[in-house]
Amino acid sequence: MKVWFITGASRGFGALMTKEALASGDAVIATARNPKTIIEQFGDHPNLLAVALDVTNETQAKEAAAAGIARFSRIDVLANNAGYGLLGAVEEATAEEIEKIYATNVFGLLKVTRAVLPYMRRQRSGHILNFSSIGGYFGYPGWGVYGSTKFAVEGLSESMAAELAPFGIKVTIVEPGFFRTDFLADTSLAISPASIADYEGTPAGNMRNFAADANHAQPGNPARLAAGIITMVNSANPPLRMPFGSDTVAMIETQHASVERELAAWRELAVSTDFASDAMAGA
Repeated sequence: MKVWFITGASRGFGALMTKEALASGDAVIATARNPKTIIEQFGDHPNLLAVALDVTNETQAKEAAAAGIARFSRIDVLANNAGYGLLGAVEEATAEEIEKIYATNVFGLLKVTRAVLPYMRRQRSGHILNFSSIGGYFGYPGWGVYGSTKFAVEGLSESMAAELAPFGIKVTIVEPGFFRTDFLADTSLAISPASIADYEGTPAGNMRNFAADANHAQPGNPARLAAGIITMVNSANPPLRMPFGSDTVAMIETQHASVERELAAWRELAVSTDFASDAMAGA
């Protein structure tokens, strides 16, 4: 039996992962700002501990991890799932909006991870799932600030994977594409009200209309993603990156091809900056 610690467990991917983990016989420390919403969904399950957690509150994060250890003695899987989106051109986002989303998507993830890692290091095992997005691999117009939080998650996760490997702790970056959750609804998405007329008709401006039209029409099946997470966690050698959704796979392939073309076009200038280039030029 694995013990999961899941943030944002009251809805979306968090609730579905909680459901799948419990169904597979695992235990779940399910966290949300209002843990009553978790109890209402899953009842008084013997393998479930619902805990109050605002990921921006470091004291609460430490208390939640300690409560989980007191109940189940260990934490095997940390799913850093809590987060939300911000739609609008980079110029349109206010300082307050930017600071707020970073407080949850980046600093909140770090606070929870730092609260859980001492227990994983002590047991010399564990698996951290950091939820990113295809927006953390490719910069979409209209999603620049949100995407930057996910780019940060990707970079942190790559470093953590190398740092934690000596302790038997694995790290996987989960990269969903567009899934049919409430992510594009106002419960999970902030839309910058400071709309600049100049962006109307541009890719950034058009993205506002796309997001409204795409809500609850996304191609990805959230239940299948949750089941896929269970499969991946139970594998012998889980990946550093786990993309989910055909749209994610297609965009990653497109991005790789674009980077390769650009590198080939500018390779000579790129490598000309080494000291070795000067020696070769004078030979």
